[in-house]
Amino acid sequence: MQQEQETREPLFYAQAAVDTMMRKFEAAELPPKGHFHYHQGVFLSGVYQTYLLCGKKTYFQYIKDWVDSVIDGEGNILDYDPGQLDDIQPGILLFPLYEATGEEKYRKALDKLMPVIRNFPRNVEGGFFHKKWYPNQMWLDGLYMAGPISAEYAARYGQTEYLDIAIEQALLMREKTEDRETGLWYHAWDCSREAEWSDQETGLSPEFWGRSMGWVPVAVLDELDFMKPGQKGYDELCRLVRDLLTALVRYQSEEGRWYQVVNKGSEPGNWLENSCSCLYVAAICKAVRQKILGMKYLEKARKGYEAVIRSLTWKDGDIQIGNVCIGTGVGDYRHYCERPVSTNDLHGVGAFLLMCAEMQRSKE
Repeated sequence: MQQEQETREPLFYAQAAVDTMMRKFEAAELPPKGHFHYHQGVFLSGVYQTYLLCGKKTYFQYIKDWVDSVIDGEGNILDYDPGQLDDIQPGILLFPLYEATGEEKYRKALDKLMPVIRNFPRNVEGGFFHKKWYPNQMWLDGLYMAGPISAEYAARYGQTEYLDIAIEQALLMREKTEDRETGLWYHAWDCSREAEWSDQETGLSPEFWGRSMGWVPVAVLDELDFMKPGQKGYDELCRLVRDLLTALVRYQSEEGRWYQVVNKGSEPGNWLENSCSCLYVAAICKAVRQKILGMKYLEKARKGYEAVIRSLTWKDGDIQIGNVCIGTGVGDYRHYCERPVSTNDLHGVGAFLLMCAEMQRSKE
């Protein structure tokens, strides 16, 4: 069985994961049920990438069924919190739905959602709060929640201010969270130094958390899809991706995956985490495809991909994607290492699908 797994195409695993989740959940039942949230958004983004590769119409219909369950005919989002970036990310699904169907409710939903980004609370440096109840705090995760949707909206509808916002937030996040010695990015930064976790001199959180860094190159590479070489900010975003992925590769384990706290693999309590490993592999593959990284980095991606595949198990014909950290806030080393793990949660499956899609593209 192990050898059989390793000889399958990435698309096989992607479809197995989508099929497993579709058997488990009707679209409208995806958790948190009825709420417009990035848990469903990242998973269904992965479903969409799988659909683009295999053309299976039931996958696209599944995405549509979920979106139709959380917006009404006038494009009102029925249950979301405009005070947290996490509840903006699923808007990325509205673009392909509007393009494929022409149904105005999808465009109306976008037009109602985007001003939330433009008017989102900012700290004195201009960075978005991650959530309104975490004033002044910038978290890496937020770049994925608001950046790609802003870049795509700008490109499709000529609203260039939104691309400017996406570029501004990415570059500011780098300025505030990048560690000059390792090239890694701290999970969060609080310009007020009031958060319990923030360093009183720097405002930085204490650790380099795996999944938070994974969102960054995945988000920025998606933004670059809607930019052209020579365009303002293009070179800076390419450099950001190149530098972060180059730094992350230095911390890849011998086994192939990356640790929950990326730079402390040898310390007690740390463990190999699948969602960050999947996001890094996806980003490396795409960065190579976009000629931001050299071809030699594909070997690192393959090593990570194969290690994730080896970690999979099967139960009654369903794929089991485990070793995934559940959602977490900002904390210290012990906080991250003691977070529970889950199997087949939407974080993990979404990241896994993005990885499989990019690995499949790298083989074509």
